[in-house]
Amino acid sequence: MDFRVSPSKIADAKVTVPGDKSVSHRALMLGSIASGRTEVSGFLAGEDCLATLAAMRTLGVGIEQPEPTQMSIDGTGLHGLSAPAADLDLGNSGTAMRLMAGLLCGQSFDSTLTGDASLTGRPMGRVIRPLGDMGALIDSNDGRPPLQVHGGRRLCAIDYDLPVASAQVKSAVLLAGLYADGTTCVTEPAVTRDHTERMLASMGVEVRTDGNRICVRGGQALRGCRVQVPADLSSASFVMLAALLAENADVLITNVGVNPTRTGVIEILQGMGADIRLENPKLLGAEPVADIRIRSSNLQGGAVDPALVSLAIDEFPALFVAAASADGETVFSGIGELRVKESDRIAAMAAGMRELGIRVDESPDGAIVHGGRFTGGTVDSFCDHRVAMSLAVAATIAGDEVVIRDVEPVDTSFPGFTDCMTALGVDIEVLQDVPV
Repeated sequence: MDFRVSPSKIADAKVTVPGDKSVSHRALMLGSIASGRTEVSGFLAGEDCLATLAAMRTLGVGIEQPEPTQMSIDGTGLHGLSAPAADLDLGNSGTAMRLMAGLLCGQSFDSTLTGDASLTGRPMGRVIRPLGDMGALIDSNDGRPPLQVHGGRRLCAIDYDLPVASAQVKSAVLLAGLYADGTTCVTEPAVTRDHTERMLASMGVEVRTDGNRICVRGGQALRGCRVQVPADLSSASFVMLAALLAENADVLITNVGVNPTRTGVIEILQGMGADIRLENPKLLGAEPVADIRIRSSNLQGGAVDPALVSLAIDEFPALFVAAASADGETVFSGIGELRVKESDRIAAMAAGMRELGIRVDESPDGAIVHGGRFTGGTVDSFCDHRVAMSLAVAATIAGDEVVIRDVEPVDTSFPGFTDCMTALGVDIEVLQDVPV
């Protein structure tokens, strides 16, 4: 499946985007090991989260889904999960793979975590190592999935300094810490998203935070609660980008999660001159939300502060497009983590934008994007949902139509992407077969 996008006029609009993927994953996992019922609204019914839903059901958790975005989870308690009758297929989701490794290494049974071709090629050593230090036994394919997680192990608390800022590794260690003897602490080199800590606290777990050091005492019980999932800021970034690049557009995105550990994309764009404002701030459960108003802006290139990288790690494909549309050159550094995502996102975005007439100079952990004008053409998404959506937005201001190849993974995080873009005025068409 491909997208064909023609140059488009973005209209003034008020839109919403699907629920936050990170919060949805965590609601499923933590609700499953809580005592009592957890009611979830705003759940992201994308393929990644649905794979986690299927995995938790395979582990014996009763989960009702009366509507695509609503769930009732009858938690089993900390030690109530059941041995799975089959491997747990987590599709394309690195988040699910890493968090589930932490959750399952403290169980009494063995389990195997696997996924699609992309996921089974992704490195998992950074989560296997600290869990191994706690006493877990996880076999892998030279550090890559499938992961065979052996149960019945006694876990001991550790004090772990993350070598690379990663909310997924931090969360995996904290989840394993719930099953460990003693108090497990993780120290981050830079702030990462704190959805796990917030949700644990809302379920009655004492989480101690001192700067970049987070600690959890083992053996604490979780209580079921109500989880309201905000709209996903990562998905909203594509709407923000389309509005910024357009002429005279004024777009409002409602009820978006603006957790301060996630708002790097807003800070970076504002630093480039973007007219982005937060309106109607409030709390949705444990998470801060707001409406985001975006007005078309003339962007300026410059050096992006590496301190903001961990706060915007998923949004850099969109930021590459913003940089290509800015005056001058934009320098990204400290983004080497992008090379081990669903694709090598630095290389994938550089290749796509070069095909569309933009000069990009790569380095091992960064890139320099030179502002220019997008031409038409055919580009490869490298089967990466964020690459596909970023290039689709770039096409709205291109000189001619653009075809983006292999866009099926878009449904992993943003079901309804084409409908949302159409509501903005984007001329986007889904092609089942590319014309010869």
